[in-house]
Amino acid sequence: MTIKELQNKIIELKKEKDVCLLVHAYQDHEIVEVADFVGDSYGLSLKAKEAPQKNVVMCGVRFMAETVKVLSPEKRVFIANENALCPMADQMDREQVETLREQYPDYTIVAYINTTSELKTAVDVCVTSSSAVEIIKNIKNDKILFIPDCNLGSWVQKQIPEKEFVFYHGGCPTHLRITKRDVERARQMHPNAEVLVHPECLEEVTNEADYAGSTTGIMNYAKKSEKKEFIIGTENSIVDHLQYECPGKMFYPLSKECVCHNMRATTLMDVYNTIKGVGGKEIFIDDEVRQKAKNCIDKMIELGG
Repeated sequence: MTIKELQNKIIELKKEKDVCLLVHAYQDHEIVEVADFVGDSYGLSLKAKEAPQKNVVMCGVRFMAETVKVLSPEKRVFIANENALCPMADQMDREQVETLREQYPDYTIVAYINTTSELKTAVDVCVTSSSAVEIIKNIKNDKILFIPDCNLGSWVQKQIPEKEFVFYHGGCPTHLRITKRDVERARQMHPNAEVLVHPECLEEVTNEADYAGSTTGIMNYAKKSEKKEFIIGTENSIVDHLQYECPGKMFYPLSKECVCHNMRATTLMDVYNTIKGVGGKEIFIDDEVRQKAKNCIDKMIELGG
C-alpha cells in the first residue's frame, strides 16, 4: 500500500470502529493527517472527553493515554505503540514523592502533567507548560516543590520571584540535548530568524530565546507573527508541521539532535493495526488510582488550568 492508501483505510476504519484518533504534535506528519485532534497532551485528553466516540486511540506516549483514561473512564483507551514511553514521566515514583513530602512538609507539591497516573496520586496539583505560571500564582502557599522537570520549574520561578521553589532535578532528555552553543550557531546561520523554544530546555537556552512556551504556544506564535523565519527549539517534527501550515515562511531546527525516539516510535501502520484490533495496547487504571490522579487535575482546573 502507499501512504495515501493506508491513510484512507484508517479513515474508513475509524468510522467503522467508532474510534477517536488523538495525535500529539510530535508525531510524524503522515499520522497528523489522519487525526481527529492534534495538540498537546492535556488538550488532547479534553478533546477525548468531549468526543462522541466510545473508543480512543492515542498516538503519543503512555502517560498521555493514561490521562485520557483518567478523564474518560467510560471509554476504551489504547496507546498505538506500547513501547512509546516518556523517560521524564518515569523519572520519579510515588515513594520518592512521599519521601520529599516528609522532607518539605510545608510545601505544595506541583507536578508537571508529564507524569504517570500513579505519581499524580501523591501530589497536590499538576500543571501544563502553558498553565504552570498562572496556576502556581493562584496557589495560596508561597512554598512550591516542583517535580520532575527542574528546567520548566526554573522558567516558572523567574516569572514568580515572590515564591520559594524547591526542585527535583529531572527533565526531558530530548530537550536537554539543546545547548546555548546551538542557539549561537543557529543565529549565525539564520540572522533574521527568531528563536522559539520550549521551557523544558536548559535555562541557558531559554535565556537566549525570543520566545519560550508550550508546543502549541510555539506554533501559534510562529503562525501569527509577521516575521518570516523561525528557529524551532523543540521536537523537530514541529519544524515539519509548521512548514506545511505556513508555506510562505521558513523554519529551521535549533538542533538536529532534538528528536524524541519514543514519540517517533509510533508508525502509521501501528495506527492502522490498533484501530483494526490487532495491535496497540489498551490502558487500564485501577479505579482508586484513577480517582486520586484525577484529584490533582481537578485542582489544576480549579486554579485556572
